[in-house]
Amino acid sequence: YYNFGKHEIDDGYNLGENPLPYRFHSTDQMMGLSAHQSYALFTNNNTTAGIDLQRFGGEAWNEFSDERENKSLADVHLYEVAGYVHTQQALLSNKLWLNAGVRLDYHEKNGTEWIPQLGVSFSPSSSNVLKAMVSKGFRNATIREMYMFPPQNPDLKPERLMNYEVSYSQNFLQNKLSLGLNIFYINGDNIIQTSFIDGKPINLNSGKVENKGVEVSSKYQISKSINLSGNYSYLDMKHAIMGAPKHKLYIGGNFSKERWSFSTGLQIVSDLYTAIQPEKQSMSFNLWNARINYKATSLLTIFAKGENLLGENYEMNAGHPMPKTTVFGGLRVQL
Repeated sequence: YYNFGKHEIDDGYNLGENPLPYRFHSTDQMMGLSAHQSYALFTNNNTTAGIDLQRFGGEAWNEFSDERENKSLADVHLYEVAGYVHTQQALLSNKLWLNAGVRLDYHEKNGTEWIPQLGVSFSPSSSNVLKAMVSKGFRNATIREMYMFPPQNPDLKPERLMNYEVSYSQNFLQNKLSLGLNIFYINGDNIIQTSFIDGKPINLNSGKVENKGVEVSSKYQISKSINLSGNYSYLDMKHAIMGAPKHKLYIGGNFSKERWSFSTGLQIVSDLYTAIQPEKQSMSFNLWNARINYKATSLLTIFAKGENLLGENYEMNAGHPMPKTTVFGGLRVQL
């Protein structure tokens, strides 16, 4: 695969100020190769081995409208190579499934990282399943975080975390009703956060993650035309994480009849951190969305959609307000 972009951005200016004498320009490229092969080493076994190769980067600069020379902001290209093996084995007449995998990732800047995963799934009947999983996660810093704009820091290390999870799901009423329960614990460090040194912002691996929580979900197919769904999650954070709510509840439904379909959902978010530096900020809000479709022909669908129909004032990140009520419609042609 290969993709690229070329961008020119005008940041604008505040009322009463003069326009900026420059425009932001950037080019970016990403190319790579993925290959994998699966084998059945034993009865009821599936083993996959593969490689991922990737090169990415670009150049960014401020281009002035007068005779001044352009100001370079970044000119970086990096590569990443990874190899992985994953195996899955069924036992006890396919009631018990074991899976394990490991990935070795090499990043040009950060070096080598091992990422293991281990899981087990037990399904005593066709209507229930119990799962457990242990896995490692990590994230390399982006080029923007390392090289572009304050608070950039080229010495950032990868973020790392361990995830422990147990889940159970059960179907009732001839699979019309399903209930699910998920319990998890996450512990991580080296989390990239913006800190202040001598009054100046800088990205540092100063953050930690230690979360535990529970998720409950349900679906109910009332009839061929109507289904309802809902889920609730509770997150106990030892260290505050921006964009993570303590409570989140969703209730939704879908209705379809002949050419018509309608869906709506209400999301209730409580105690979501919008900022943690230099001081913690949080907020709560309710989002109601709805969508209606009409299939005019086998090729043409007419739709209308409304978002934030309650007109809530809310932010996901402090200082960046989200849109209030938005309504739009359109046509979708499927050939």
